[in-house]
Amino acid sequence: MAPQRRGATKASERSGTAERRRPSSTKRDQESREAQRMWLRTAGLGASMALSAFLLWSSLGADDSITEVLAPRAEVLAGRFIEVPCSEDYDSHRRFEGCTPRKCGRGVTDVVITREEAEQIRSIAEKGLSLGGSDGGASILDLHSGALSVGKHFVNLYRYFGDKIQSIFSEEDFQLYRDVRRRVQLTIAEAFGISSSSLYLTKPTFFSRINSTEAQTAHDEYWHAHVDKVTYGSFDYTSLLYLSDYQEDFGGGRFVFMEEGANRTVEPRAGRVSFFTSGSENLHRVEKVRWGTRYAITIAFSCNPDHGIADPAFP
Repeated sequence: MAPQRRGATKASERSGTAERRRPSSTKRDQESREAQRMWLRTAGLGASMALSAFLLWSSLGADDSITEVLAPRAEVLAGRFIEVPCSEDYDSHRRFEGCTPRKCGRGVTDVVITREEAEQIRSIAEKGLSLGGSDGGASILDLHSGALSVGKHFVNLYRYFGDKIQSIFSEEDFQLYRDVRRRVQLTIAEAFGISSSSLYLTKPTFFSRINSTEAQTAHDEYWHAHVDKVTYGSFDYTSLLYLSDYQEDFGGGRFVFMEEGANRTVEPRAGRVSFFTSGSENLHRVEKVRWGTRYAITIAFSCNPDHGIADPAFP
């Protein structure tokens, strides 16, 4: 009988250990599901709106060939701006006088962020994405919400990895990120003749890492034509900061503005900032990356303070 009692005790201990472990595991699973649901909602909305954008593009009769290079990689641009007529997308949203676009267009500059700063910013993305990464070709790192691609899902970076985050990032990383974001904001405000204080950082604002790996989920299909104001209602002004070089670090992956009878492309260059009003006047897509790895940050702004988000703080 004694061996049976000892066996029962061990079984009880094992059961107790399992019970003690279960809450931690469950919490981590819940956090993973929470982050996954957040980004899947975004990806699902983007996929549905991509169809609308494709139909719009088709109705315009746009040719898929590139007819003009708006910003060549080899050219250093002090600033290039093209004004285009505003779409009606903004009419279905609350308007904010002095901010909601009345002057629409797209701009590119290589003198706001240095190439050295771009390398430092890229290292933040590399460190964060070293903790995970998508099984498909497109990985996301969002320092604001904590969303990080891991396999076919998303986790909350800060909750999932806990104190380990402090050994991955530094306060200097976050300070540089905040400083770069502010300079991008000032650049957009100056180009469109509005006050920078009327712009509010909005979500999703995130790092992207794209390679030629075959897509595994709808979220990996980044190449579909879309309109940011349609996909993300909060967007009024969109910007991209490129962190790697077209034809040196990767092939394909150019940013394409799609117009009737013509397309205009921006060739990524580390430190290059591309920005534009977020409505249908700037229907766009990204070419598939054929080789190498493309890094960038999407930084978006809203005129509506209710859609504003705070800068990320070092955990």
